Amino acid sequence: MIPEVLDDDRWASRGMPVDQAFALFDAFRPVPAAEMIGRWRGSGLPTGSPLDGLLESYGWYGKEFVDAETVHPLLFRTRSGPRPVDPALIPISVLRDRPGLAHSRAARTAFDAVRPLLTTSRPRARLREIEHRGVVTAAMVYDALPIIDVFRRVSAGTVLGLMDLRGLPDPFFFVLRRES
Repeated sequence: MIPEVLDDDRWASRGMPVDQAFALFDAFRPVPAAEMIGRWRGSGLPTGSPLDGLLESYGWYGKEFVDAETVHPLLFRTRSGPRPVDPALIPISVLRDRPGLAHSRAARTAFDAVRPLLTTSRPRARLREIEHRGVVTAAMVYDALPIIDVFRRVSAGTVLGLMDLRGLPDPFFFVLRRES
């Protein structure tokens, strides 16, 4: 029953408390790094995090894992399709410390205006297997930021992720669905 909760999108409007999200995460099996290769569409799992809904409001598309050394951690929607953005150019301290500002219309408008300047063709993260919460599983390690995204398998085409950002009291949870 647990995978169906994530596969049918009912969670998107309801969300869940962070302790329940941790229990859900811990209930899923690890993901070998090789199984993350490909492009994934992302959506947040609301848990009361200051980052809930933030990526989606900025046009977040998902993530792309070309190989273990070539990872695009943030793809955003553009007219020509999903494009990678360099996360090092995004003011993470604003996201973490001033979420009200990050959620503002003015910040979204500014991001839309400068997004073409933030795109990159260079990889900005790596794919590794790490131990997290006592389990070795796939993780995406950002090159220039204190962030690690850790993944657990929900089903063959769905993973539950948590973004571990230094200084954020609880992780940001999200779901990735593999593109076919």
